[in-house]
Amino acid sequence: MLPPHFSNTIFLLCLFFTLLEATKSLNLTLPHQHPSPDSVVLHVLRSVNASLSRRQLSSSSSSSSSSCRTGNPIDDCWRCDSSDWASNRQRLADCSIGFGRGTLGGKNGRIYVVTDSSDNNPANPTQGTLRYGVIQEEPLWIVFSSNMFIRLKEELIINSYKTLDGRGSAVHITGNGCLTIQYVQHVIIHNIHIYDCKPSGGAVVAASPTKAGKRGRSDGDGISIFGSQKIWVDHCSMSHCSDGLIDAVLGSTAITISNNYFTHHNEVMLLGHDDSYAPDTGMQVTIAFNHFGQGLVQRMPRCRRGYIHVVNNDFTSWKMYAIGGSGNPTINSQGNRYAAPSDPSAKEVTKRVDSRDDGEWSNWNWRTEGDLMENGAFFVASGESVSTMYSKASSLEPQASALVDQLTRNAGVFGGPRDDEGQSGDSYSPYEGGGSSSGGSIGGMGGIGGTARGTSSSSSDDSNFFGMIFGSNAPPRPRLTLLLSSLLMICVLSSSTLLLW
Repeated sequence: MLPPHFSNTIFLLCLFFTLLEATKSLNLTLPHQHPSPDSVVLHVLRSVNASLSRRQLSSSSSSSSSSCRTGNPIDDCWRCDSSDWASNRQRLADCSIGFGRGTLGGKNGRIYVVTDSSDNNPANPTQGTLRYGVIQEEPLWIVFSSNMFIRLKEELIINSYKTLDGRGSAVHITGNGCLTIQYVQHVIIHNIHIYDCKPSGGAVVAASPTKAGKRGRSDGDGISIFGSQKIWVDHCSMSHCSDGLIDAVLGSTAITISNNYFTHHNEVMLLGHDDSYAPDTGMQVTIAFNHFGQGLVQRMPRCRRGYIHVVNNDFTSWKMYAIGGSGNPTINSQGNRYAAPSDPSAKEVTKRVDSRDDGEWSNWNWRTEGDLMENGAFFVASGESVSTMYSKASSLEPQASALVDQLTRNAGVFGGPRDDEGQSGDSYSPYEGGGSSSGGSIGGMGGIGGTARGTSSSSSDDSNFFGMIFGSNAPPRPRLTLLLSSLLMICVLSSSTLLLW
């Protein structure tokens, strides 16, 4: 029989390694990471179905809302459920879907009106500029007093709880660095042209009213997202940047990228830092109702780890591939239209990047459902098959890709050229409504103020969804009480063992 101190030592070692594994799991569970990504996917499908049903019902009605309904649940939410969006701009914050659902932006904050398009002093911006607004600590809903062309001197660092709302004006952002969303939460970027973004660095840039520091070199992305959660990019037109149009890395999650118009770019979208960066296992991104247009080459997106839902997008062409990945990401492609290029060697939608053979990626969960393949396009699926439970949920199947035209017809910035070659077909005018106030001060909307920062609760019936065909690769969050009790037991047993020795 082993002496008591040996037994205690063995037990102590077992408990230590159990605690170590639980701590790893805790570190891999990101803030705002959804515990059941499959339920989020089904909520998106249900939202689209409901919006299309309302459109069908209203088409036979003479009500004013019938003419604006498209079946796109995001647009119908803020454009059709209110008689005047300009007097109720913050309604937009209630309209996100997918993993970015509940992104507040500047909701319940004051309106800040950009009246000065200059960016002369990135370290100490003047009131009235865009940079002055985005670095404030309080929630702000940022609008623009007129059409603006903003050429940034350095990257624009955006603080938490901010909305950039370009509705009512034609807003163009270009220059050095462009938009940086770094270790913050609840940011909405809506209805902005973003293009020709170049690398920057080496300058002092303000990140808050009281903090400015020398920046390292940026890549020249249109929008760079680092370690941030609850981010929503909607109805932007993006092209011609030095690196990516949208890159999300270093533990970013709870992101929705919707209704955007992407053109003329090589590496469009990167999701994940690198294959060895374990926290990106918790990355969850919804890519919905976007138009991937002319002159795109690859990465629509390129995924590392995480759970990526690609739903009802229009991929009109690519030169290398559309969706790529490495590091065992989960990719769920539903109801998209993929139109392959004429090059016979580039017909495949998917690409397992840097993977030597199918033995390496055969267990990665890459699924296609309801996708339309045109001009010889094909999607190489892998991983688990459809579960019996999910296959019975016929009412929640993804909308047919035949409806992609309808769901993406307003992708990009409303009311004007969506890129340098295309025109929006929508009747919405960017110059209707959109009220502004004089001066660049943080101002009014008649008493809307406060600093409410609570997150929206999820739907009460999310728990009733059917299970999807595959789940998140993220480990479950361990109970904090279990970790604390384990730590306490280690301390007690350590003391006991030392005394016995």
